[in-house]
Amino acid sequence: MDVELLYWEGCPSYPEARELLDEVLAARGIDADVRVTHVASDAEAQELRFPGSPTIRIDGRDVDDRGATAPPSLTCRVYHLPDGRVSPIPSREELEAALT
Repeated sequence: MDVELLYWEGCPSYPEARELLDEVLAARGIDADVRVTHVASDAEAQELRFPGSPTIRIDGRDVDDRGATAPPSLTCRVYHLPDGRVSPIPSREELEAALT
């Protein structure tokens, strides 16, 4: 399983996203090396199709289909939670669903 966390240094939420990702992987007994990619320029954002920080991809697929279509940019990302709230990181449920 290929697990990738892409982030922009100006985003304060990527450490929290990494922690949640590690928790979910451990709870599911998945021993995957998480590839962490620092996106440093607009050119890299374009090349990597980076819709904002943090972005988590499982086997190349964004854990949030809706947010994945945002234009590539060095910005903080917003995740829409099932209860209508917004969050700077994906929900545990989103991560779990992406891993199944």
